[in-house]
Amino acid sequence: MAGVADPSATIQQEVSKVAVRKRKLTARQRREEREGYAYLSPWLFGFLAFTALPIIISVWLSLTRYSVFRPPVWVGLDNYRMSLGGGDRLMWPSIGRSFYYAVVQVPLRLIGSLLVAMLLNQSLKLTAFWRTLFFLPSLTPSVATAYVWRWILNAEIGVLRIAFDAVGVTMPRWLGSMEWAIPSLIMMGLWSTVGGASMIIFLAGLQDVPVELLEAAEIDGAGRWRKFWNITIPMLSPVILFNLVIGIIGALRVFDTAFVATAGGPGYATWFISLHIYQTAFVYFDMGYAAALSWILAVIILVMTMIQLQMSKSWVYYSGEAR
Repeated sequence: MAGVADPSATIQQEVSKVAVRKRKLTARQRREEREGYAYLSPWLFGFLAFTALPIIISVWLSLTRYSVFRPPVWVGLDNYRMSLGGGDRLMWPSIGRSFYYAVVQVPLRLIGSLLVAMLLNQSLKLTAFWRTLFFLPSLTPSVATAYVWRWILNAEIGVLRIAFDAVGVTMPRWLGSMEWAIPSLIMMGLWSTVGGASMIIFLAGLQDVPVELLEAAEIDGAGRWRKFWNITIPMLSPVILFNLVIGIIGALRVFDTAFVATAGGPGYATWFISLHIYQTAFVYFDMGYAAALSWILAVIILVMTMIQLQMSKSWVYYSGEAR
């Protein structure tokens, strides 16, 4: 019929318009995608060149005998056999010392950080000042911290020596004693970490605990301890897990304080696995064996992290998780 539009032609026109709009949108999306990759390329290049490639090279070097001055010689798993099989008399004791440091330092750090966070979460006067005061030690470079504590713990002219003499008590030799060397390093580590990132994370977690739950428990007659144990701790359990995992990883990799304060002594009392890796690589220039030691430490840390994550399923509570 004349004057009546063909429905099929109209539909085809609409479909073609949608297709054109879709092609234009796709082109814009492709352009934005290219721009995104362009902005990402500096980080991607840095990751590949300075992280991924060194990891791959370290795996290969761990299977070689390489002393920097000579080309690498393929030895297969000999480096791992020597380290794990007891050929290296310092390797297993150094791992034991690292675990000793971690087992003592990490719980004390978590408890101290939580207590400080709870204190700073109160409505105190000069709250910003106190938070800054507790956080300042974590900003001090670890080398400077080690030198300051070497002076404080000095058995001859240290500040603690003067204080102990004033009260007539014999002071331990601290860093100069095989029994007190690691406890001294633990004390140094706690001074610089209790008020650091762990405290900030705990403080954020405490501020996220629902006030309604605490008020309801108080109405039901719950005291401070019961509110803390039955409400605050379960709500903080993801934060506790995070600080625990990060704390153990950092403790097993302890290096700087031992290197500066004791250089692994006295009598290898503070010869941690990280210090052993450093000495093997940069003093004895046995890069292949040092790479193998590094991968052994990486596997130990990975296994410890997986164990913690697996065990956390029984005690970590996530508020958005269905029960």
